[in-house]
Amino acid sequence: MDFRIADTFTDSLSRLTGDEQKSVKTTAFDLQLNPANPGMSFHKLDKARDKNFWSVRVSSDIRLIVHKTQGSLLLCYVGHHDKAYNWAERRKLQTHPTTGAAQLVEIRETVQEIIVPTYVQAETPKPQAAKRLLFAELSEDELLSYGVPSEWLKDVREADEDSLLSLSEHLPAEASEALLEIATGGKPRVPPVVAPVTNPFDHPDAQRRFRVMTNVEELQRALDFPWEKWTVFLHPEQRELVERDYSGPARVSGSAGTGKTIVALHRAVYLARKNPEARALLTTFSDTLANALNTKLKRLLGNEPRLGERIDVHSIPAIGLRLYKSLVGPAVIASRDDLRGLIRDAAAAVPGHKFSPQFLFTEWDEIVDAWQLENWDAYRNVARLGRKTRLSEEQRAVLWSIFERVQAGMKERSLVTYAAIFTKLAAQIAGGNNLPFDYAVVDEAQDISVAHLRFFAALGANRPNALFFAGDLGQRIFQQPFSWKSLGVDIRGRSRTLRVNYRTSHQIRRQADRLLGPQVTDVDGNIEDRNDTVSVFNGPPPVIQVLKTESEEADAVAMWIREAATIGILPHEFGIFVRSAAQIARAQAAVKKAGLPFTILDERVETTSGHVSIGTMHLAKGLEFRAVVVMACDDEVIPLQERIETVGDDADLQEVYETERHLLYVACTRARDRLLVTSVEPASEFLDDMRTYRKVAE
Repeated sequence: MDFRIADTFTDSLSRLTGDEQKSVKTTAFDLQLNPANPGMSFHKLDKARDKNFWSVRVSSDIRLIVHKTQGSLLLCYVGHHDKAYNWAERRKLQTHPTTGAAQLVEIRETVQEIIVPTYVQAETPKPQAAKRLLFAELSEDELLSYGVPSEWLKDVREADEDSLLSLSEHLPAEASEALLEIATGGKPRVPPVVAPVTNPFDHPDAQRRFRVMTNVEELQRALDFPWEKWTVFLHPEQRELVERDYSGPARVSGSAGTGKTIVALHRAVYLARKNPEARALLTTFSDTLANALNTKLKRLLGNEPRLGERIDVHSIPAIGLRLYKSLVGPAVIASRDDLRGLIRDAAAAVPGHKFSPQFLFTEWDEIVDAWQLENWDAYRNVARLGRKTRLSEEQRAVLWSIFERVQAGMKERSLVTYAAIFTKLAAQIAGGNNLPFDYAVVDEAQDISVAHLRFFAALGANRPNALFFAGDLGQRIFQQPFSWKSLGVDIRGRSRTLRVNYRTSHQIRRQADRLLGPQVTDVDGNIEDRNDTVSVFNGPPPVIQVLKTESEEADAVAMWIREAATIGILPHEFGIFVRSAAQIARAQAAVKKAGLPFTILDERVETTSGHVSIGTMHLAKGLEFRAVVVMACDDEVIPLQERIETVGDDADLQEVYETERHLLYVACTRARDRLLVTSVEPASEFLDDMRTYRKVAE
């Protein structure tokens, strides 16, 4: 007998208390070991339309809903008695007549009406013509091919821009995603079925919601973290990217919340599993994110610890130092203060120039050190991508006389930079026969540097499947743009964009997206199209408030936090972000007024259970919260006035504004359900871009 679980079961399990979940797990394990055990209390649901639905007693009030046939047992739902019975009476398990995929379908007759939430209604109702029906021109065959159940065709045909989001909550995931994409001007991607599917559970769309559990260990892994469904269920598009063979370097992109990190995790595991003798590197740009990746990897592998032993998880700086020590020797990294001091002394030794200390530092950091320029000819001829201030050859000559002194000072003090480390590693690896890793999977790849990419290029050496990158150009906040192709990493033809957002509500995503353009293009001309991204759930629109004083802002944030707490959002499910450390005190004041404990995040401190997390926008990367407040979005705070004042030329402002927009976008898209953005007058000009709420069909 096949023993399966449905994603609806893990969803419902996550809503129970810890003690209730323990009881459910025990019952589920007993069912898997012996479904016919006479001690199991099965009760046939006579009122259910689907006569294969049964309830199983977990406790005096908790009931587990299963779908039982002669050849299979499917865990469908768990909840308190009346709620569980009501769920089963409103659903049926069926095979879609066109796609052949197994679906749990909500019975149309049990839904009295599609209620349109107030947050998608027009702000001021006015007499107007009937709204345009979004799918009236699509044939029945087209709608069926997208997985729309037959009994919901009439509702879909009558859907307009206001009712679509609510309607989509009643439909199977593939149908909901397809309709949302059509409404936003895209064309749904129907997953290819290579061979005719004889078992409806084997269809790609069915595999995203049903999973066979072959043993108790696999079931335990699925139930230990029910809210992290990615450990068990993958979207067909994600699975295709994870298991695909690539002839060279590949990249998966997508806006915040589309599951790029999940694809990277599954890709590393897939490569290690498929190649039993291979070692894989799973890496990202910071220790904090690497620790988060390591935690997720352990959850994904669960009962396969030996597989995990062949996947090394480190931050890029950490793996660089480790390899450098073994291949080259010990290294002393120059701190930013060291570099600023060396640059200041070198600049003072060269008379007659007017270059500011900040310009010199960024020119060193983004050009000379980044590209590891070792002589005047290299600096004179370098293409200064991302540095828009034009320099004459005479000016470059003066600058090089300063940077020569900086390099001499570093050599005298035996200091190196990370750029130097990775450049030397790339040369060592390229000239050797023994690669430290067979495969490298890189998350948050939009923020890797020139030297990092040289290292990965040497590691990949144009081998099939050797390099896999995941990232979003719209979240680039640390690095200047540069050409990957020029460094030997050509992803053209092997770049794909994820389009389904699992983390952020439709309303939050749409408003955050206003900070960015509909398309983002890298230096090599690879385009990331964000137009067809769809969110799979609905929620209230973000709130944007501009207050008169910091005290009023703190009061408003505290009130918002208290109100969110009344609907069940726990302290550790709140994240509060500000532009820089200078605004942390404002966030602290607000959380104190809300009466909740908090933790201040830094590179070493992670989120803490029972505490609100407070941190800068740069530390928001990779985090996720049910409710997020982005505070202190004042004029001269974002974009940060200090950065604007250090710009050497008006043209450089474009890069400053772009990365500052990206920062705000990153902070806002950490929110799953609720978002509040606040400022004190005068507000940042970026808030003007977010104020107008755009409906789904705009």
